[in-house]
Amino acid sequence: MKLKFKGSIDFLLLGIIVLSIFLNFYQLQDAGTNTYYTAAVKSMLKNFHAFFYASFDPAGFITVDKPPVALWIQTLSASIFGLSDFSVLLPEALAGVISVWLMYIIVKPKFGRGAALLSSLILSCTPIFVAVVRTNNVDSILIVTLLTATWALMKSVEKQKIGWLILSFVLVGVGFNIKMLQAYMVLPAFYLFYFIAVKTNWKKRIAQLAIATVLLAAVSFSWATIVDSISKDKRPYIGSSQTNSVLELALGYNGISRLTGNQGGNGSGKAPQGTPPANNQGTSNKGQSGSGNDGTQQGPPSMNGSNMPNQSGNGGPPSFGGQGDGKQGGSSGMFGTGTPGVARLFSKELSGQTSWLLPFTLFAVVGVFASFWKKREFTMQHKFTAFWLAWLLPMMVFFSIAKFFHQYYLSMMGPAIAALTGIGWMALWGLYKEKQGWQSWLLPASVFATSLFEALVLYENSSAIAAGWIAVPIVLGLSLSALLVIMRQREKAAYYLSLAGVLALLIFPFYWTLSTILEGGNSATPIAGPNAHGMGGGPMGGNGPMMGAGPNQSQQGGSATGAGANQKDGRMGSQVNQQLLTYLEKHYNGETFILATESTQEATSIMLNTNYTVMAMGGFSGSDPALTPAKLEKMVKAGKVKYFLISGQGRGNQEVNAWIQKNCKEVPSSEWQSSQQTDNQQPFGMKQSQKLYVYQG
Repeated sequence: MKLKFKGSIDFLLLGIIVLSIFLNFYQLQDAGTNTYYTAAVKSMLKNFHAFFYASFDPAGFITVDKPPVALWIQTLSASIFGLSDFSVLLPEALAGVISVWLMYIIVKPKFGRGAALLSSLILSCTPIFVAVVRTNNVDSILIVTLLTATWALMKSVEKQKIGWLILSFVLVGVGFNIKMLQAYMVLPAFYLFYFIAVKTNWKKRIAQLAIATVLLAAVSFSWATIVDSISKDKRPYIGSSQTNSVLELALGYNGISRLTGNQGGNGSGKAPQGTPPANNQGTSNKGQSGSGNDGTQQGPPSMNGSNMPNQSGNGGPPSFGGQGDGKQGGSSGMFGTGTPGVARLFSKELSGQTSWLLPFTLFAVVGVFASFWKKREFTMQHKFTAFWLAWLLPMMVFFSIAKFFHQYYLSMMGPAIAALTGIGWMALWGLYKEKQGWQSWLLPASVFATSLFEALVLYENSSAIAAGWIAVPIVLGLSLSALLVIMRQREKAAYYLSLAGVLALLIFPFYWTLSTILEGGNSATPIAGPNAHGMGGGPMGGNGPMMGAGPNQSQQGGSATGAGANQKDGRMGSQVNQQLLTYLEKHYNGETFILATESTQEATSIMLNTNYTVMAMGGFSGSDPALTPAKLEKMVKAGKVKYFLISGQGRGNQEVNAWIQKNCKEVPSSEWQSSQQTDNQQPFGMKQSQKLYVYQG
């Protein structure tokens, strides 16, 4: 039995698209952004040099830690609509909606409208997918690019044209220039599907795949090759690399190091990027800016073991335990992702993000291949299922053993889980209505088993929900499964019961998604669910409406005066220290950089609230070797920078800090700090002493 449909407009698909638009765009202007990337977008609007390299600052001192394609798109949006939270988030939210539509387009030709609708619906309300879509992290643009590549791959098999295959692999190469090796996680599925599905001899298949692979590599490494071939003194330092190389960034920090957790760079003992520095810019988009309910600034998170980020919902920062010894990347509980192992995706830390339907997908795959075993015919439907399984399994293995990733990376699993659930429901229904053998019982068993797992997820997160809700999926699953057994002879009623069964499995994932957009989460390192508020497992703020987005508007907490103050009401990251800014403006003499800081964390608030340029000497984490004492001495003597804000607490490049302390004069705190400031109210939210130095020549 199939869902009946008449007319040229699929109103059910339209309804799903509308739902996706609501989930992705609801109060999007207030969702907050990842200030690290937003500051880069603002810089990229200033000149082509910063635009091409994805430079964090308009002067082109250091880049962000990602290639530029997604940021180019965000910059284009900002150039059209003006720089604001909404304009920066718009491409990501649109990408999420388009991805939901693409699921329908991709699944329908192989498994029909019912499976396609279900797949689209599931992706639209996958918790971590929606959570990341509502941020300016680049993952949703990567996902829509890979789904477009998937559509082209399916066309290449359908049309038997190598041009579609080349387009598919070229798009994966574009994905590489969005988030580097993460894009390659889908390649096993692409190679497998084309090899088993295209109708030609195996030698020609290999030759065609070889051609596509060459073009994949050419597109993937085009930007990296251009940048690395340019003299290092004529381009920005490559942020988060240790050798000022895009290739090293791709294969190291954004590649193998994600698996090994070795993020300490050259073993210097410096904290890896992503390790929260002492500065905690806020962790929720409700404006706590890293403070607890009492309004006091929380101390810097530490990293250790399996401790989860603060789940109390009080806006406090994540707590990890441990110290910055250069080994944190291997900590099993880093960023609250749980302990590596086979059960990791089903653990408290990760299960609520995207794992809700994994038990159903297991039954679905068994059902699809059981039909192959019965008929001994490897149809296109089986090959299509194999594609999504080859998409999902490598990711499951990676996220089960990797030692350095954030929860929102799991959004990459969303399309495969959605597709396997949609096509799996159709396959299990087909076996069920045949009423033959053990395979016919897979449908009621899958509904009940998945319901039990969802109850486990709720139990693991019982601190965030009423205890009574834990029984709901069990009761629903048991009831619907029992009815499927009882109503087996009444096919029409059983069909709608089976549909109700799989839709019932979406109730709590949808609740997890809805609570994320209503309660708010971390806009820099998003986590889905009722526990997401105040969480994020990462250092960067990026909360609340953006400052510095519109002309001639006042700044919350005071107005920035002088050249280039360009603000509007709201917050992004930590609020600017007005006393510091006033002091710097008073003594500003046209230097390239009004201030130099240890990391981007301290720089973003000034960058986003004014048109001044700040030099983040050590990149995002403060540990990038972008400067040497000799290079810094040359810059200060050339009049490019004269003020330095450093903590003196073992952060940043210690050789550079030592040069600053030796050759510069400390500015009395009374000149740039309010006399009412306490140690808990240090500039940029740092609970430790900062010192301002000036180079006087």
